[in-house]
This record gives sequence, structure tokens and C-alpha cells, in this order.
Amino acid sequence: MMALIYLIWSLVLPAPQERVCLTAEEKKLFDMINEYRAEEGLPSIPYSAKLTLVAKAHVLDLTNSYTFSRENPCNPHSWSDNGEWSACCYTSDHSQAGCMWAKPREIAGYMSEGYEIAYIDSDGATAARGLDGWKKSPAHNPLLINEGIWDQVSWKAMGVGIHGEYAVVWFGRKEDPSSISVCP
Repeated sequence: MMALIYLIWSLVLPAPQERVCLTAEEKKLFDMINEYRAEEGLPSIPYSAKLTLVAKAHVLDLTNSYTFSRENPCNPHSWSDNGEWSACCYTSDHSQAGCMWAKPREIAGYMSEGYEIAYIDSDGATAARGLDGWKKSPAHNPLLINEGIWDQVSWKAMGVGIHGEYAVVWFGRKEDPSSISVCP
């Protein structure tokens, strides 16, 4: 199983210095988040190839290695030991948050912490349902629109990944000048 995940990882995800493309649905989510921010009077968040690389890695890892259940102490911000990264069990008490925040540096060489929102939908994640779910969530909406504990944060980078049942968005405080490319 680990070899299969590594093979998928190496075929789907380019090295961080290469161009990382968004699927049409990922680009739609990226645009919808920035449109939502504009409605709230906030600036758009620039695209980050490095954070997108992390997002794409995470949705593949979730799809292949994570089982969502109420009994599982590790929530969807967790990472398996089935890839080129360190395993991470992110629990509801946030005691292991640092292991998740470090993934952009560990995986893509993004020289700052990253902050993730994750969405799961058994019918398949979409941009519209993901954003709608996050907007309704008291834990996720503040990150999208810089409220609460995020009110003094200026997001300088955003990466998006959608695969199967999962959608994740990564936010960062450090610029990562990248141009958006939509996958053919």
C-alpha cells in the first residue's frame, strides 16, 4: 500500500520548483474564496504553488489512508505514515497542531507555517459545497475572512486541493509568487 501511495504521489505531484496546476474544480474553489473575501471587503489571497503542492498531497493521503469515524482520535488534519513526510495525528484538543502547521515546510519548502481547512463529503467534495460548509462553520469561517483569532493575520498565499471526498485549502503568511495553471 505504501509503495502504491508513493507511486501515485510521484506521478501526480511535481517537485516543488515545477509548475503545479489546479484542476478546474480547484481553480473554482480558489476563485470562490477570493470572491467571498471581496464581498467581505477583504483583499484576495495570491495563489501559492507550494501550498497547492501540500494541499494535493494531503487530499491524496486522506483519500488513500484516512478513515473518518467518530472513534478515530485523529481528525482530517492528520497525515499518515504512507508518504514522504512525517506522520501526524491531529486531535480535537489541538495538542498536535504544530505537526500539521509544519507540513508546508516539510513537503514543499514553504518557509513558514501553513494553516489548513479541510472538508469531507461522502458524495464527493466540490468547490461550492466545500465553501458553503466552511462559511457555516464557526471554526473555519473566521480563517477565511480574518475574524476572531485570525483578525490580525494577513494571508499572503493560498493553495487548494480537491480529490474524492476531500477538499483542503492551505493559507500562509509568507508570499510564494506563483502563476496559476489549470491542468489540461
